[in-house]
Amino acid sequence: MSELGVTALLVASLFLILGSGVWIGLTLTGVAWIAMELFSSRPAGDAMAVTIWGSSSSWTLTALPLFIWMGEILFRTKLSESMFKGLAPWVNWLPGRLLHTNVIGCAIFAAVSGSSAATCATIGKMTLPELTRRGYPQDQIIGSLAGAGTLGLLIPPSIIMIVYGVSAEVSISQLFVAGVLPGLLLASLFSGYIIVWSLRNPGRIPPSTEQFTFSQRLYESRHLIPVMGLIGAVLGSIYAGIATATEAAAVGVIGSFVLSVLQGSLSWTTFRESLMGATRLYCMIALILAGAAFLTLSMGYIGLPRHLAEYVSSLGLSPFLLILALTVFYAILGCFLDGISMVVLTMGVLLPTVQAAHIDLLWFGIFIVIVVEMAQITPPVGFNLFVLQGMTRKEITYIARVTLPFFFLMCVMVLVLWFFPQIATWLPGKM
Repeated sequence: MSELGVTALLVASLFLILGSGVWIGLTLTGVAWIAMELFSSRPAGDAMAVTIWGSSSSWTLTALPLFIWMGEILFRTKLSESMFKGLAPWVNWLPGRLLHTNVIGCAIFAAVSGSSAATCATIGKMTLPELTRRGYPQDQIIGSLAGAGTLGLLIPPSIIMIVYGVSAEVSISQLFVAGVLPGLLLASLFSGYIIVWSLRNPGRIPPSTEQFTFSQRLYESRHLIPVMGLIGAVLGSIYAGIATATEAAAVGVIGSFVLSVLQGSLSWTTFRESLMGATRLYCMIALILAGAAFLTLSMGYIGLPRHLAEYVSSLGLSPFLLILALTVFYAILGCFLDGISMVVLTMGVLLPTVQAAHIDLLWFGIFIVIVVEMAQITPPVGFNLFVLQGMTRKEITYIARVTLPFFFLMCVMVLVLWFFPQIATWLPGKM
């Protein structure tokens, strides 16, 4: 069978098994088994056992369940309520006023969460009822929250960065550092859009009912001390070279427990719920990673990555056109798969092509995170859309429509990152 026929068969098998309702991790394992049995001479069972054990026992991967657990603990604290009290006085004078709490709150919580869905849900629990009560327009509340929630993937620590770092064998600490400036720039783009929209629609923003002096703003900022302290402990230990990503994750878990105790929100029930929530989420991710590792191995045996790289090379695409093509590819793929599945499913095939185009893998990791962010707000499988649908009871098509401007801002971010790659590479080069 030709390479095109093999590819078509494997893709058809993937969507057929996915469409039948099988878990994504098991689907990847099944497709890999088909490839090994039909198109290679190595015993599939032996290859599967060795590969799955190797992918599951990686020390680097230890950071993943710890960061997930940290996010689960913080999800059950009063952190989001404190953040709103600390942020509101500072954004009240900007066009759009308290709508900016969605963006800034998500950016801050992203620095201690690592999960887009957790960031969106945690900040949404606080801002949705509060902004609705104050008369802010629903479309802008939901749209800005869904868009800004994706910052949970880009601003470190990030679960997707850990997954990419393991898949591409890129330093996770370097990825974390590389995500800081792009994350802040994307948050600035979101706030800039809110400002422009507010200036064009002044009648839809309720008038300010509170006035704060500078000293009052400083006093209210005391509510931000806990979260800023935790951010400093986690990221500061990495940037200072004191701790690896895994050790910093352990620091984050301990810090989140300390915050829970100080806020009086730690109980046996919340401890158990956070532990079980983190366990369930990590088991799902670990199964996906194991299946993807086996699929990557099987693709290597049948030569699919090499053939794909040769095909792309034969097209004569410039690196810029390759990045544009990959942006469209991931945007479409994001309509059917979640972000982690997208990364682990495609890395084995695409990395040889990206390396052949002489694209920096560290820069490419930040690019991947941004296009995966797009997938978080594209129907029908956008995780942030699901989160907000459950919180607002709105139709998912409505949520996707009001989030569309933020999707286009992410497209702009991809172009900015291409023309100014130093945004992602400058800070890691200083380490």
